[in-house]
Amino acid sequence: MEIISVASYITSFLTVLYVLVVVAFIRGWHKLTYYQPTQPAFKTKVSILVAARNEAANISKTLDDLCAQSYDPALTEIIFIDDHSTDDTAKIIASYASKGVKLIQLNEDRALNSYKKKAIQTAIGESTGDLIITTDADCRMGKDWLKTIVGFYEEKQYKMISSPVAYFEEKSFFERAQALEFLYLIGLGASTIGNKKPSTCNGANLAYEKAAFYEVGGFKGIDDLASGDDELLLHKIAARFDNNIGFLKHHDAVVFTHAKPTLGEFIQQRKRWASKSTRYKNKSIIVLGVGIWLFNVSILLNIAIGLFNGFFLQLALGQLLVKIIVELLFLYDVTGFAKRRKLLVLLPLLNLMHIVYIVYIGIAGNSGKYNWKDRMVK
Repeated sequence: MEIISVASYITSFLTVLYVLVVVAFIRGWHKLTYYQPTQPAFKTKVSILVAARNEAANISKTLDDLCAQSYDPALTEIIFIDDHSTDDTAKIIASYASKGVKLIQLNEDRALNSYKKKAIQTAIGESTGDLIITTDADCRMGKDWLKTIVGFYEEKQYKMISSPVAYFEEKSFFERAQALEFLYLIGLGASTIGNKKPSTCNGANLAYEKAAFYEVGGFKGIDDLASGDDELLLHKIAARFDNNIGFLKHHDAVVFTHAKPTLGEFIQQRKRWASKSTRYKNKSIIVLGVGIWLFNVSILLNIAIGLFNGFFLQLALGQLLVKIIVELLFLYDVTGFAKRRKLLVLLPLLNLMHIVYIVYIGIAGNSGKYNWKDRMVK
């Protein structure tokens, strides 16, 4: 009986903690008002930076979208950095030179662990814009994407702006499940910014002042880690500038990309994302992540023990029910913003698989190497 009492107490504590965390996400999301552009007389010089490696199959569409932006071309600089591609990526980028696209080719003579940070830092050093905007070489965006970001920046004067990223053109159940899970992550990052406690963002749609980048020392101190050109930089800027970070809640600001087609690619991507947590300096973010992970671990343990004792199975079912309800409340708003509310029908089925994934990635992402762009890094 004592073991059951202890298990009940721990389960209740972790469940209540998780509910409070998700409620905080909901509040943070609601604090973010939908941006209403005022059509200012734009004056900001912008440098769009895109690091690319072996993206010949996708990069032309990204180039076309960037060249078609409605923002003043005289205030726009587009720089692509070819990261030692072995396909026609550099050749395709070079073919857009007449449209003002600049190509930089990395020519490192020694192996690095973080080629992407090297690419971005190199491009920033050669850029002429005051506002740096990063995206990826396989992304799509509407013609008013840049104008919306700059308008938000000129109105709010944030040091860094995180904007939405969403999956599209899913071809399978697995990719649709990723689309829902990814919206949860984007909503989580947005809500923490809304709560003035920034935790995460996505480099596929990120803007920051070049002066702020240099004031925090750029990627110094995090440049030995392959990932983290977005999230760890967010933490540095948030710490230096008193959380002066904004999330741009507007449909024209959304960047679209594709989910991973295979489980193997998905796991490698998520291991890369999780690997950044080893370098968090903000203890509240660490506590948040560990609390969510422990809650999911407790569900799996209760299910496992529940095979021998029905009481523990009841605990697990109670946790699952609570998890589904609070996540539904959060995702109802986030999927509504993304115009993907139909994805919510996947939530009950996705929930148990998501628990296993969270527990596994929490361990695997913080130990060992992972594959990124055909390189083994850590």
